This record gives sequence, structure tokens and C-alpha cells, in this order.
Amino acid sequence: MRLWSINPSYLDSKGLVALWKEALLAQNVLAGKTVGYKNHPQLVRFKCTSNPVGAIASYLRAVAEEAKSRSYNFDKDKIQNKRINSNILVTSGQVDYEFKHLLNKLKSRDPELYKSIRSTKRIKLHSLFSKVRGGIESWEVV
Repeated sequence: MRLWSINPSYLDSKGLVALWKEALLAQNVLAGKTVGYKNHPQLVRFKCTSNPVGAIASYLRAVAEEAKSRSYNFDKDKIQNKRINSNILVTSGQVDYEFKHLLNKLKSRDPELYKSIRSTKRIKLHSLFSKVRGGIESWEVV
């Protein structure tokens, strides 16, 4: 499971579809609707909010908006009717790590996209996150 902190606009089509599916799974986990994945490290930052289900629902809405901008038809009815009114903090080191991780995937999976974003200096974040200084997050499995 990879719930990216970076903006979903950087993802190729396979990555965006995978993110949608993984975030829906995360929503089910956070809502207590599944027995597996309860302790998955990618869920830590959502669990640390006052409203974990609202946080993942807000996350999913932004993913759905990116999909819509590409004329994909993600079923927004699968998103719980909850939201969070604050941002989740993410460290600069985590953002850099994720972007490099994505670039490594895109190098073989979508070379054209890789070429178009590899020299990005200011990495856009997913709208749910705000960046603070710091290294890779403690929950990240490196």
C-alpha cells in the first residue's frame, strides 16, 4: 500500500488507479470494515488525526478529482461522506523520498512521464498535506 504525499498529478495511469484502490482499502481499514492491514505503516498519519476516516475520505476526493481531469471515471460514491478540515503534516525528507521512489518506477513504466517530471524542483503535494522540515517519516519502510 502506497498513499502518496505528493500530488497525484505526477502519477501515471497505473499509479493513479493503484492509488485509488489502495486508498479505498485504507478507508475500509480506518472505518473498521476489514481485519487486515490494521497496522500498515502508511495508515499512521491518518490514524493520528482527530478524524481518520474523514482524512482518508478527503484524500480520496483529491485522487478522484485528478482522475476526473484525465477523463477517468472513478466512482465517488465509494468515498465516505466525511471530511477533515485541516492538513496533515509531512516532512520534506518524506516528500523527496516519495518523489525519487516514483521516478524509479516511472523510469521503466512510463519513460515519457519520467522525462517530463524528473527535473522538478518544487514538488507539489497532495492537497491534504502541508510540508515541514525533516527527514524521512518514521513510519516509512525504507
